[in-house]
Amino acid sequence: MSKIALITGATSGIGAALSHLLAANGFDLILTGRRNKRLVELEHDLASRYKAKCLLLCFDVTKQGQVQSSLESLPGNWKEIDVLINNAGLAVGLDTVDNGEIEDWERMIDTNVKGLLYVTRTVTPWMKQRKSGHIINISSIAGKEAYPMGGVYCGTKHAVQAISHAMRIELLPFGIKVGVIAPGMVDTEFSHVRFKGDAARAKSVYNGLTPLSPVDVAETILFLITRPAHVNIDDLLIMPTAQGSARDVFRNQ
Repeated sequence: MSKIALITGATSGIGAALSHLLAANGFDLILTGRRNKRLVELEHDLASRYKAKCLLLCFDVTKQGQVQSSLESLPGNWKEIDVLINNAGLAVGLDTVDNGEIEDWERMIDTNVKGLLYVTRTVTPWMKQRKSGHIINISSIAGKEAYPMGGVYCGTKHAVQAISHAMRIELLPFGIKVGVIAPGMVDTEFSHVRFKGDAARAKSVYNGLTPLSPVDVAETILFLITRPAHVNIDDLLIMPTAQGSARDVFRNQ
């Protein structure tokens, strides 16, 4: 078989762009997400464009039982995962801690932190057994800085950074690479989800500037996972030219 990559949150944004890019570069893909119809549509598209081999797993990363049973159901050769991309993540709401919606907090923590841990906990032993593998965790500029009204989201992405660096050290004896990529503003469903379907507010986030595209981030991930065996890129921050920090952007208006 070709190299196998497992991508969580494959049905949109960075995950979908990465699925296309890796398929075009000869990877076999395990694609996961909550929206089965989108997974099936993505598989058909990848098969028709690239003749890609895909295996679909429809589950919610926040449900540990679903994660474990779905991944353990993989046929034996599909468990030989070369690359794990923990992409599933989201921001919900924009408010101060004293006014925040507890349900929003739990959704972010369950997806961004616990979901990443559940998937990694299941896949990593297979990599350790083979003494081979590469794990890429998707963080954010919010994992490098904190900003008002985004404290819990920032906290989850800071956790991704810390977990990734600890994993890097833990997996040194097994020859497993671990890297984290932290994007700035990317034009995906991110703002639509954060503002709970308010399309006008979501669109305004990118007014007057050119944000990163999902393809920009996907191409960077491909670079990370195709370095020589002796090279590991531990931590990479990627930003639009018009963005200098989590909150400082230049808008042509």
